[in-house]
Amino acid sequence: MKVSKGLITKNVFLMTLVCILLFVAACGSSESTTGTKETAGGATEASGDSANASGTNTKKKKYKIFLNLSYSGNSWSNEAANIIESLAKTPPYDEMVEFTKIISGADAQKQISDIQSMVAAGADAIISYPISPKALNGVVEQACSQGVKMFFYDSGVTHKCAYNVSYITAGQGQNTAQYLVNLLGGKGKIFMNRGVAGTGVDMMQYEGAMSVFKKYPGIEIVSEYYSNWDQVQSKTNTLKALAAHPDVDGIWSQDGEYGAIQALQQTGHKMIPVVGENSNGFRNALLELKDQGLQGVSGGSAPAVGGYAFKLAMELLTGSLKESELPHNIEYPLPWVPSDKVKTCDGNEFKDGCNSFPTGRVPSSFVTEVFDPVLVPEISLVSALNAIPTGGMTIQPIPKDAIKEAPSVPDINCEDCQSPADLFKVNEALVKPIPVP
Repeated sequence: MKVSKGLITKNVFLMTLVCILLFVAACGSSESTTGTKETAGGATEASGDSANASGTNTKKKKYKIFLNLSYSGNSWSNEAANIIESLAKTPPYDEMVEFTKIISGADAQKQISDIQSMVAAGADAIISYPISPKALNGVVEQACSQGVKMFFYDSGVTHKCAYNVSYITAGQGQNTAQYLVNLLGGKGKIFMNRGVAGTGVDMMQYEGAMSVFKKYPGIEIVSEYYSNWDQVQSKTNTLKALAAHPDVDGIWSQDGEYGAIQALQQTGHKMIPVVGENSNGFRNALLELKDQGLQGVSGGSAPAVGGYAFKLAMELLTGSLKESELPHNIEYPLPWVPSDKVKTCDGNEFKDGCNSFPTGRVPSSFVTEVFDPVLVPEISLVSALNAIPTGGMTIQPIPKDAIKEAPSVPDINCEDCQSPADLFKVNEALVKPIPVP
């Protein structure tokens, strides 16, 4: 069929016009397609790029930070998580961080799966409490290969690319054990109230304590039980132990120690020496029940360590810290408050040497060591209780000379490594060993 030249010209013109209209529509659609997502600070971040009049991209980098908990539900884990979240809401991090909390529970496979999902979601850093020192190594390696910064707090993992931030090499186990031995004069029957089985924290505390108890043949461990760092479980398990061994002379305890004292009170047992961690109920009992014979020392894991790990991760991401400046095993200092040093605070912070709060201001299970004026000065009581940032506070840099490298411990925070010979040495600045009777 023959087509006229005029018809061809008209068709070309119409086709060109259609293409131009489609191009304009597509451009307009691209510029208006934006979404928002909520950040830890309650602000919103546009998912599309924004540009100023000169065409320069003004979108600021937001870091995807995931908080991943394994075991959770006790006061310590809740406070540590609240501290981390409150820091993510504190300026300038409130405009820099997209924060998400994931609870995996005490299941290694679930924690592995959750971490894989976080990596796939574009995590810049994952701050985690690991359920096991070794079980997560495979997924940690996967995350590191994708450029994700892996930070573990309180307990650690053994993979070389992970950053472990913990107090467990600071000597809680052996120092509290020595304090108990001294109070007992080197002999007596004791209970050992342990934490969560299989965690690096429980293993290090237990092995440290046993390194002392084995030196004193007169110390007899008549009951040993796991209470999962929980006050209620500690009370229940100590009641069972008391029924079987009413002649016990002392109790060595991890977190949940106030439950052991409650068990003594419920059964009408005389007060005996108890060494434990940092719950407000325990510290108040050391003060209030001393005339009934209660003696001990409060020293253990501080929930503030979670905030310290988060800040270290952020300083690494933002370039405030270089990788060459940050060891992979970082030690948090050990709190230490003997019974004769317990002092009740008048206000809501540790001032003038005080280190516990009046009964009723916080729960008895509240772990008091949430403050650190050097490493996490941004934290207040309301931060630990409710994940609320401290009013008027901004993020303060971590002094580089305050970052202390922790010793290597095989199967706890490293793989092909060797422990120092004095790993479980008693710190005589805290407690001096007595001679073996």
